[in-house]
Amino acid sequence: MSRPVMTQPQQLFVSSVEADWASGICDCCDDKKQCCFAFWCCPCFVCRTTKQFGQCLCLPLLDVFGCVRPITMSIRVSLRQRYGIKGNLCTDCLCSTFCLPCVWCQMATEMKKQKLPTMQ
Repeated sequence: MSRPVMTQPQQLFVSSVEADWASGICDCCDDKKQCCFAFWCCPCFVCRTTKQFGQCLCLPLLDVFGCVRPITMSIRVSLRQRYGIKGNLCTDCLCSTFCLPCVWCQMATEMKKQKLPTMQ
């Protein structure tokens, strides 16, 4: 027995023009509500943002097992590539390792400002 299709797959947009981030890594306090959520309950904020990006809700929880955060770094790289943002792996690694709440605020802000479809 087959199930009916409820939603059609959406086309994934990947920009070919490189741009800057919509907000800087230290601009996380521009959105006070988001900043407080990320600072006081980072695991919840990270899981919610990951789900909005179209990935598994619990995926970032794997970052707990090391000092380098490979899941955060890979989602940041993926977001950069999807939205055509300038950057490199070294910067992504440093930011993901030392500025975790700020990185997630930056990525959440970017997704809001881009208003482009995310994978679901």
